[in-house]
Amino acid sequence: MTGTAHQTHATAVPQETDVHRLDVEHVDGDAYSVDIRGHQLLVDQPTEAGGTDTAPTPTELFAASLATCVAFYAGRYLKRHGLPRKGLHVRTEFMMSTDRPTRVASVRVALVPPPALSAQRHAAMLAVASHCTIHNTLHEPPEIDVRLDPGLES
Repeated sequence: MTGTAHQTHATAVPQETDVHRLDVEHVDGDAYSVDIRGHQLLVDQPTEAGGTDTAPTPTELFAASLATCVAFYAGRYLKRHGLPRKGLHVRTEFMMSTDRPTRVASVRVALVPPPALSAQRHAAMLAVASHCTIHNTLHEPPEIDVRLDPGLES
């Protein structure tokens, strides 16, 4: 190829339209409301941790994000190949670290395929599902900027 064509790279600068926003507000005690595109979620802590156990914890939602992402990718694989999704199931378990900093130490995601799926399709579905967005993000962590923003408008 000659030098006349301009090549672009995958490291393009994100545009304002690429930014995804969500808002979290205190409700009561250890409970917080999360607004995601008009969808409301609630998080809380178990009673033994000082909360009122009205909702999942943020850490449980973290594990749920991975589990639902794996399920979504597996389901899309099945749909793309005209295969039934009925019976598709994902069970996820996680363990917390015993040292500092506090974090999730391990996550086990068990993908249960629909009953009629062949062993060959099992392997292909697993390969696709294991490359879901959340899984990829955990392998290539994003930059995280936690900062104080006293001028945040409500």
